[in-house]
Amino acid sequence: MTDLVLTVDEAAERLRVSRWTLYNLIRSNQLRTVKIGRRRLVPVNSLVEYLDQLTEEAA
Repeated sequence: MTDLVLTVDEAAERLRVSRWTLYNLIRSNQLRTVKIGRRRLVPVNSLVEYLDQLTEEAA
């Protein structure tokens, strides 16, 4: 089964950015996340949406 959500560290690794940069994307509402208990998780589809948005802006 494909992962539906990633930890912040896993998401940062997939985007090849620092953890600090990923938290800035979250704070600026550029990247959607969910909270389950005390954990902040990044849905994989929100990474895809973010990259799609960057691609549209670059075009």
